[in-house]
Amino acid sequence: MKKINGVILQAFEWYLETNQNWWNTLANEAEKLAAIGITALWLPPAYKGIGGKDEVGYGVYDLYDLGEFDQKGTIKTKYGSKDEYLNCIMTLKQAGMETYADIVLNHKMGADLLQTIPAEQVDWGNHNALVENNQVIRVATKFTFPGRKHKYSDFEWNWTHFDGIDYDEKSKEHAIFRFKNKSWSGAVDEEFGNYDYLMGADLDFKNPEVVQECLNWGKWYLELTKVDGFRLDAVKHIDANFYKDWIKTLREQTEDELFAVGEYWSGDISKLHRYITETEGEISLFDVPLHYNLYNASKDENYDLTKILNSTLVKENPSKAVTFVDNHDTQPGQSLESFVERWFKLPAYAIILLRDEGYPCVFWGDVYGIQHDNIEPVEGLNTVLGLRKEKAYGKQNDYFDNPNCIGWTREGDREHIKSGLAVLISNKFDTEKRMYIGTDFVGEKFIDSVGGCQEEVIIDNEGYGIFKVKAKSASVWINA
Repeated sequence: MKKINGVILQAFEWYLETNQNWWNTLANEAEKLAAIGITALWLPPAYKGIGGKDEVGYGVYDLYDLGEFDQKGTIKTKYGSKDEYLNCIMTLKQAGMETYADIVLNHKMGADLLQTIPAEQVDWGNHNALVENNQVIRVATKFTFPGRKHKYSDFEWNWTHFDGIDYDEKSKEHAIFRFKNKSWSGAVDEEFGNYDYLMGADLDFKNPEVVQECLNWGKWYLELTKVDGFRLDAVKHIDANFYKDWIKTLREQTEDELFAVGEYWSGDISKLHRYITETEGEISLFDVPLHYNLYNASKDENYDLTKILNSTLVKENPSKAVTFVDNHDTQPGQSLESFVERWFKLPAYAIILLRDEGYPCVFWGDVYGIQHDNIEPVEGLNTVLGLRKEKAYGKQNDYFDNPNCIGWTREGDREHIKSGLAVLISNKFDTEKRMYIGTDFVGEKFIDSVGGCQEEVIIDNEGYGIFKVKAKSASVWINA
């Protein structure tokens, strides 16, 4: 599934304007994206949400409404119509790129009817701790989808398909209510005692009707859209056994490899390892620990760069690591805001794009800018993407030997003409490093393609060059 030197583009950011034309915009960008080295697009959630035309996609209402039915005050979603979505996927495929759908199965929002049910209130700080028992609450748990009129599925959701919610319409109280005779899932993150509950009406994956409906929907979705894989939202809140079985079953039914990457938001590498074990290696994960290392390095010029890959998935289980610098949750104004400082953006992208390990994902806001916050595109990022496509091949030699300057070389291979490169990153001083790039380059001239170093480097008779980098920047040296 993953192509050699493949790159995912997260094809949205949080504050895109609501023009309901995004699928057409992406389709129009297809050839350009393929040309700069993008091989797959992670598309935003395509289904109707509680926010109607303004819904980014995570407040899911109807998974079967891809911009086809008049629901939540709109036919099109924020991103467009069902037909535009399908055309976008086809256009991207024709340009040689794969598509990964953003799958949000943790919760539902915007129910059509209220239900009165027995429940117990649990503590915000410890979801296992009971605050009050034997309550009768009125909750938004009945989903009939009147605008769809049972097209594609006649399944209707009621309170028995959920295990909790965070609002009682009767008392107008915001609290976490666990439904009577229900329990939280076991194979979830242990933050807050048990982090099964996140938001909205929380799906009960112990209910066989829920599991079957999610499988039915997944099969329908794949047959309709022909996507190549999934980005799985909020996996630390969903029983690991559910997603392990769900993806296995869909792969068997479709006889397709179906790439899958989960968002397990934790900087603790041990939790990521545990999830991969629990899901039997069926699902890759975003390398959140690496993101935090990059963020911390950007905030502190005394950060020890030799440790930037320590306790990361890309170092400890690279075949399951999807690396990223930032995303829609870490951008300014969002819930997990931890936006890598601008001076370190290019070095961070050099780390995920020009090394051998991991499957990198670049952020729309870094490639195109974030208009909402007047953030410009990352200067040099398109160049680095091109270098990954053309140059980043062959044996890798690491020089993680100076806390303020790290580097590596790629020796190139015979399949890619003039491939090979040398990378240096400095967080403090102008500096240089003697690095081996291979005897095939003896006497060859190398130039800095992004960092602004003007002098040329000639590779000596032993295959070494003395490569330079300016303070607080990255240099990428290529065969001229």
